[in-house]
Amino acid sequence: ILVSMALRTGGTVTSRHESGLTAPIPGERFQEMKTFTLQKQIWLASPLLDVFHFFADAMNLESLTPPWFDLHIMTPRPIEMRAGARIDYKLRIHSIPVRWQSEITAWSPPERFVDEQRRGPYRLWIHEHRFRASDRGTPVEDLVRYAVWGGELINRFIVAPNLKEIFDFRHRKLVEIFNADREPEI
Repeated sequence: ILVSMALRTGGTVTSRHESGLTAPIPGERFQEMKTFTLQKQIWLASPLLDVFHFFADAMNLESLTPPWFDLHIMTPRPIEMRAGARIDYKLRIHSIPVRWQSEITAWSPPERFVDEQRRGPYRLWIHEHRFRASDRGTPVEDLVRYAVWGGELINRFIVAPNLKEIFDFRHRKLVEIFNADREPEI
């Protein structure tokens, strides 16, 4: 079910085109920052519109996040997902309370959307969600470009393992939700 997972270091981000993401890298202040990329893919045995609708409901993020992060969405409901929408969260990272705000910077239903951290624990966080219709289900791809305080050592020993754990949990939950009665595609 898990098609691929790759964590790799990136170079210095100097422009939107060199970043590899279709969303722009915000601000000149990030140009000398060491960035990392997380890429995960999963195939879900449901139609594109059903899968996109699930992801487009911000409230579903709580169920896709491991319970030990104690994530709660603080933005009043209903949340209208669109470019420019901002969503506030509170969570715990290694028992430390953290506030996070993300902004939807690209909204192209049902193929993709991008959320970017506006306030939170990362120096940079740009998460692109891609969805593609196939005759037997929906491949979903997460592409995250991020930077952390403390650079490569903090990423290697703390952040990258945490992200792997989060996305592994997320994929297990998605399989429970969308593939419960179906055989995985080979």
